[in-house]
Order: sequence, then C-alpha cells, then structure tokens
Amino acid sequence: MNRINKAKEDCCGCSACASICSHQAIKMEPDGLGFLYPKINNALCVDCGLCEKVCSFKSDYDHSANYEIPLAYAVRHKDMKEIETSRSGAAFIALSDKIINNGGVVYGAGYEGHFRVVHKRATSKEERNEFKGSKYVQSDINNVFSQVRADLKEGLQVVFSGTPCQTSGLLSYVDKKLRKNLFLVDLVCHGVPAPYIWRDYLNFMEEKAGEEVIAVNFRDKSRLGWSAHKESFAFRRGITYSYTYTYTFYEHIMFRKSCGKCKFANLNRPSDVTLADFWGWQKVVPEFNADNKGISLVLVNTPKGKEWFDSVENEVKRKEVKIEGVMQPNLIHPTEIHKRRDDFERDYMKRGFIYVMKKYGNCGWKYKVKRSLLLVKIIVKRITRR
Repeated sequence: MNRINKAKEDCCGCSACASICSHQAIKMEPDGLGFLYPKINNALCVDCGLCEKVCSFKSDYDHSANYEIPLAYAVRHKDMKEIETSRSGAAFIALSDKIINNGGVVYGAGYEGHFRVVHKRATSKEERNEFKGSKYVQSDINNVFSQVRADLKEGLQVVFSGTPCQTSGLLSYVDKKLRKNLFLVDLVCHGVPAPYIWRDYLNFMEEKAGEEVIAVNFRDKSRLGWSAHKESFAFRRGITYSYTYTYTFYEHIMFRKSCGKCKFANLNRPSDVTLADFWGWQKVVPEFNADNKGISLVLVNTPKGKEWFDSVENEVKRKEVKIEGVMQPNLIHPTEIHKRRDDFERDYMKRGFIYVMKKYGNCGWKYKVKRSLLLVKIIVKRITRR
C-alpha cells in the first residue's frame, strides 16, 4: 500500500500514521534537510487503511469542539522569574503547572543529545522547564503519541504542546473516549525549519568559537528584551549572539514544504488553547509589557480550554481583548515559502551548509551588498527630508 506516500507538501511529518500502525510497517525517515516522512515496508503492511484514516493534514480536520470564534486574552504570569525564563508571558507555565499539580504529565519540545529538538515527557516542573522558550526546528515526535495514549489509559491528565499539525495529528490518533483528560496547546506557527540546518549551524558556531556550546537560546530576551530576534550560544568563555539562523528562518527558505499549505493557519485551531507572542500589545494593553519582558496572546478555543484557563486565573494577570485587534498573518493564511526553496535544498545537499549560508543567508558578499544599498537608501531619504 502506498496511500500515504504523498507529495512532500501534503505531509506535515506529525507521525500519526507511523504511531497507529500496529504492524510497524511505517518508519519516519529523514530527507536531505532532515525532515521526517513516512516510508512503508510493503512486506509488513496488511492494507488496513488506518494510516490514511488517521492523517489529519487536510481541510476537514476535527475542530468540532471549538467555539465559533476563539476567546482572546493578553496574559502575563504573576511570577517575574517565570516570565524572564520563558519566551513570552509564561502562560504555558501557568497552564502546565495546573496539570502537574494534579499529578498529570506534560509533553513538549526539549533536547536530546547535543541540542537535537525532540518531544519529551515531563512529570515534574523541573523536567517541564526544558520546554520553555522557542525552538525554531521541527521536533522529532518519535513514539510520543503512543506514550500519550498509554498515560490517558492510566487515567492521567495529559498536556501536549506543539505545532498545530502535531496537535491535530495527536487528536486524530487518540480515541474519543480517552480525550477527556487530554489538554492540547498549539502555537501560532510561522513554519518549521530544517533539522539538519540547525545541526550544521550549531557545528558552525562551535568551530568558530573553538569550543562546545553548553546552552542555546533561539530568541534570547535577557539582554535586548522580548521584542528582539537574536539567538544566543553559551560557551565556557561567555555568550555569543548571532542573527544568521534567525535571518534564514525569516527568509522562509528552509521550511518544510507543507508549511506553505498549512491547513491550520486560521481561527479554527486544533487545540484547546493557542499561544503566541502578543504583537501589537502597545495599542491594546500598553500597561502589560512596559518593561519589554514579554507578553502572551492566549486564544481559548474550546469549553475545555476555557475551564482550564479559568482554573489558573490567580496565577496570571489577564485581560480579554477583541479578536479583531490581535490577528496575526499566520492566523489568516500560511507562510509564503521562498521561491528558491528547492534551489536551497539542492545546493545544501550538493555543496553543504557554508555554501547555502553564503548564497542565501547573511554570511556572504551578496547580503553585505544588499545591506549596504539599503543603508544608502535610508541615508538618502533622511538627507532629502531636511
């Protein structure tokens, strides 16, 4: 059976198909950029059709439990330490703390080995804290879906946080009778970058420094504030800040192809709660983020999500806002993939990381010329205004 061997843009890599196959006929294997795709072993396949049935990366994904329009809130944790160590306003910490305090478990994106981004299970706040902060790489789900189902069968409350394609895949995978204790959190996702580019970039930074990275932060707000978009790398001799990976991220040139056809870039989110940076807070809740430490946008999508969110009211500062005032591009339409994305992949596979960073990133002479011309334009504009 080859039903799930689709075009690359039609597979989000959530792994639901591999997880549901009891005959282990499906393995998730990396392509040239490290994105995982299902591969079927026809010798093991019994043609049951479950892999095709469980796939939720399509327009009719399940959002039957949703409000017609989500409830929108500006949110900040009352504990400043939680805000300082989180990406935005630490809304996820308050929500996941509630489940951990009830004896439940939390799943989120953490690290395995040398900062390889994977989904992991946490039963304590200390373990959960690894999920703090943005991680601009598609995580490896591995066997997490089956772990979630096992926890639900044990009667545990479970939080799963991830991209909307991952939460939608899990929702489709889990039997309806088990969903009562499953709490889903998705992100307003811009797109998922390639795992191999992150791996090679990490090696690149270590070679430049001449030592091993001991900590990473994809968007470090400690020095430049919450609105800054720079990554940091901690070495024994100090911290290095960079914009190279971030620049390539915002070029949309190393995203998974399916991100350009995302089914979830709308207000019908496949989760109980959606989290995001609250861009435009100055016009809506100027008093919330005057210190530029971070503020979360929370969309409550389901009655279960509302009950959960209300249960942490004492732990956060929150204010309901109009949905019209908080719309972000990826709540309206998918990210437009760079027109040279295929060229980027081919060049990377043939010539390697340094070559594509110079040709398409901000490491080569083309970028320096482009930036110099932009600065000249800015100077000319200022002179002509006088």
